[in-house]
Amino acid sequence: MQKIQAAHALLPDGWVRDKIIKIGEDGRITDIEPAADRTASAVDLLLPAPVNLHSHSFQRAMAGLTEARGGDPTDSFWTWRRLMYRFLDRLTPDHVEAIAAQAFVEMLETGFGAVAEFHYLHHGPGGLAYDNPAEMATRVAAAAEKTGIGLTLLPVLYMQGGCDGRALEGGQRRFGCNLEPFGELLDHSAAALDPLPGDTCLGVAPHSLRAVPPDALRHIAKLREATPVHLHLAEQQAEVDEVEAHLGARPVTWLLDTQPPDERWCLIHCTQMTSTETADLAATGAIAGLCPITEANLGDGIFNGVEFDRAGGKFGVGSDSNVQISLWSELAALEYSQRLRDQTRAALARASHSTGRALFDQVCAAGAQAAGRRSGAIAPGRWADLIAVKTDTPDLCARRDDAWLDSLIFGRHGESSVTDVWSAGRLVVRDGRHVARQSVERAFIKTLQDLAETI
Repeated sequence: MQKIQAAHALLPDGWVRDKIIKIGEDGRITDIEPAADRTASAVDLLLPAPVNLHSHSFQRAMAGLTEARGGDPTDSFWTWRRLMYRFLDRLTPDHVEAIAAQAFVEMLETGFGAVAEFHYLHHGPGGLAYDNPAEMATRVAAAAEKTGIGLTLLPVLYMQGGCDGRALEGGQRRFGCNLEPFGELLDHSAAALDPLPGDTCLGVAPHSLRAVPPDALRHIAKLREATPVHLHLAEQQAEVDEVEAHLGARPVTWLLDTQPPDERWCLIHCTQMTSTETADLAATGAIAGLCPITEANLGDGIFNGVEFDRAGGKFGVGSDSNVQISLWSELAALEYSQRLRDQTRAALARASHSTGRALFDQVCAAGAQAAGRRSGAIAPGRWADLIAVKTDTPDLCARRDDAWLDSLIFGRHGESSVTDVWSAGRLVVRDGRHVARQSVERAFIKTLQDLAETI
């Protein structure tokens, strides 16, 4: 039994003082009691740790490598994607494990308690199958085990190069899978997760409406009926045009009309939606998976956050391309995008809560739902995904309650105030540093040096 004594904590009913949170051997919170002594580990401020609901961990090694325009005067998501395909053709299983571990360490240090890994790098260069169909999933699982992060693994079905059914080319061949081998891949992925703790989850991820034909999309949603389904949706205007030309409707409208999502679903990006689509998607109970830093980096567009929120929609955040891994910066980028578009302030605040509190409550609840993970709150029965924060800092001193969250998000580098992080009761960050950072970082640096010789 672990005990954490918190001078202040954010519980489902609001802010409380002087509580002891008890954590059972299985990693779940068992009880919350008044603090009567000083025998437990003491922290200034205890928060639930949200889930990073969308990550392509291997792309962490690309950060900073795609910022030159080169010879293309119209650099865009699509030119970035070509560069990404060239990069991933060099990656070995050892590289993927080292890169994923580094990304997971950085996620934990910023305050994410778990990650939903949208995993589509299945095969070797040229699409050559490994002896173990889930070789790469096994490496992601090994990185999760090494770092202690809670993992929802989402093997991706990627069948075609576009809505017209064209064959996969170049780097895409490493993603490719048809329905029958995908079922085998899922079985092997489940086996890869067996050594991991009980908070691990396996879902499914049809990549996008471009990459998965309609019949296959309907089939895959039924493969694991009690687990999360994640799908890239309406990220780029060119994608909207392609789907509309071939399927007869805009992406969100087509999905709502033909494969209505429910609370199992997490739709990633949704940065290209009409007002009607925004309201209709909010009504389904599905999560909008937002990645504001990546969406800004790739020029995707701005999510209709204010409209979606007012319609009762649920949204969480993820680090996607991992160009910058920061829970707090993702939240600031989301809010600032709304302000810039609408020329307003406190866009996602509510009458009862400040902007920071409203954002934080949303991403905690939505991230847990999207990952199929019983977390997102400090309450008995939930996984103990927790963030300890020191408040005697220049950024947080003389603050209270919601203002703590506002300062973490909109102040200077929220992660600098994070002292400890638990994932399902596993203490993985102490004094602001991951317990395995030194060895993980050393392997990551070696990987980058190896890759630099081939790129």
